[in-house]
Amino acid sequence: MGVDLGDLLERRRIEIKDLSGRWVAVDAFNTLYQFLSIIRQKDGTPLMDRQGRVTSHLSGLLYRTANLLEAGVKLAFVFDGEPPSFKADTLAERSECREKAEAAWQEAVAVGREGFKYAQAASRINSEILEDGRRLILSLGLPVISAPSEGEAQAAYMARKKDVNHVASQDYDSLLFGAPQVVRNLAITGKRKLPRKNIYVEVEPEVIRLEEELERLGISHRQLVEIGIMCGTDFNAGLDRIGPKTALKLIREKGDLETILAGREEKIDNFEEIRELFLHPPVTDDYEIKMKKPRAEEVISFLVDERDFDRVRVEKTAKKIEEVYRRGQSTLDRWF
Repeated sequence: MGVDLGDLLERRRIEIKDLSGRWVAVDAFNTLYQFLSIIRQKDGTPLMDRQGRVTSHLSGLLYRTANLLEAGVKLAFVFDGEPPSFKADTLAERSECREKAEAAWQEAVAVGREGFKYAQAASRINSEILEDGRRLILSLGLPVISAPSEGEAQAAYMARKKDVNHVASQDYDSLLFGAPQVVRNLAITGKRKLPRKNIYVEVEPEVIRLEEELERLGISHRQLVEIGIMCGTDFNAGLDRIGPKTALKLIREKGDLETILAGREEKIDNFEEIRELFLHPPVTDDYEIKMKKPRAEEVISFLVDERDFDRVRVEKTAKKIEEVYRRGQSTLDRWF
């Protein structure tokens, strides 16, 4: 998902403790999708309650969030609003890919083959999963922000206003939306198996600083957006056989996307609108970045009584989050 600029950008390793005391705006959709994809049984089946409702996202959200809060990281979750009209083709394509992955997974299971990668690719988020995630986050006392359109655009706006310190997302779109600092791997640290290889690598948090990267590459933010559009974004397919390095070379030579396209037969539909979306996206000031008192009994009732989670583990985690909140309040009290 999103534009792939990984070959172009330098990422600096950090530790979770480096984010202690800092607010991080989390791309909620992206994070829930990660949990749905990763937290599965060996055959690829997601965690479910007795009624067959998927709970992988709730498990990841509760326990990973608790660990981050305990380490001093302050989290605000941003949910997507209405997608731009020109995102329709991408959404349809993703749906088709998930359906194909679902079929491949079921076929692999039927013949006793490894099907985990297909199961991951078949992960999908529906309205129930989004609402359950929102409900749990609010019960934990954490801010939930509803973006008018793209969640990453809203998170980037909050970071530019300095209401939060970082944006957390696996995608690079946050940088195109102007996020000053993007943290990757916040939700998936630990060992991870490389695709199609029996090799495990250590996944650690990393940060990308927009201004440093623009200066290093010798380009403007607008030109970075145009590089992303040439490579392909959630809103367009990009130019044929153009990757990040080639796109950078073209931008350095020609200066802007209009000049590049003028010399090619291949065109990009709606590229002006797409560029405008990245540079001036719809955002809102209707939000509050503040941790409220966690409602432990609501968390326990929801996860244990409704979703069949282990009571002892949930109660222990809920108490951990309550203690984080109390410590924060004690620190504030000493200032007044």
